[in-house]
Amino acid sequence: MFYEVLVTDHVRVEPNKFGMDTDAAVRTQLEESYSGFQDKEIGTVVAVLEVKEVKEGIIIPGDGAAYYESTFKLIVFKPELQELVYGQIEEITNFGAFISLGPIRGMIHISQTMDDFVSFSDTGVLTGKDGKKNLVQGDKCIARIVAISYKGEEPKIGLTMRQPGLGKLEWVKAEKEKSEAQTKQAEAIEAKKGKKK
Repeated sequence: MFYEVLVTDHVRVEPNKFGMDTDAAVRTQLEESYSGFQDKEIGTVVAVLEVKEVKEGIIIPGDGAAYYESTFKLIVFKPELQELVYGQIEEITNFGAFISLGPIRGMIHISQTMDDFVSFSDTGVLTGKDGKKNLVQGDKCIARIVAISYKGEEPKIGLTMRQPGLGKLEWVKAEKEKSEAQTKQAEAIEAKKGKKK
C-alpha cells in the first residue's frame, strides 16, 4: 500500500551543495539519500514530496558537511500481508515468476501461479496441464501478498494467484464472464419454474 509519511531527520548536506539555496540543497540531498531507501517500519521510499521545514545547520569538526534538522514528506510503498496487488510479470524461471509491483518485486512460486499442475518450458512459459492457461513475461496480474521478509537488502514478497479473482487479467475477466453467464442461466431457470406454478 502507498502511504504519505512525515519525517523529521538530520540531513547531511555534502560540501558540493554549499553554493545552492539551503532549502534546494536539502531537497536535492534528500532525493539522493532517500531514493529507493527501504526500511521495515516505513517501507520503500518512492519520492520526496515536500520539504516542510529546514532548521539552522551545524557543522561537525572533521566531517566537512553541514547537518540540517529537516521535516519532510515522503511517498512510500509498504506491503501488507493479505493485500491485493497489481503487477506485471517481469521474469519467468523454472521455480516461478517475479512480478514488478512498482517500487519493489514480488515472487510467485510455481505452485502458487494457478490452480493446476504447472510446467516450465525452455521458452520461458509457465503452462497449466489441465486448463492450458499460461503465463509469460509482460502479463498483467492480480495477486495476494502471503509472505513478507525483511532479511537482506530488499524485502522479499511472497505472492499467490491461487484464489478466486486472482491471476492473469484475462483469466479473471473470463472467470467473471463465466460466473455472470451461470447466474443469468440460473435466473432464467428460476423464472421458468415461477411461471409454471
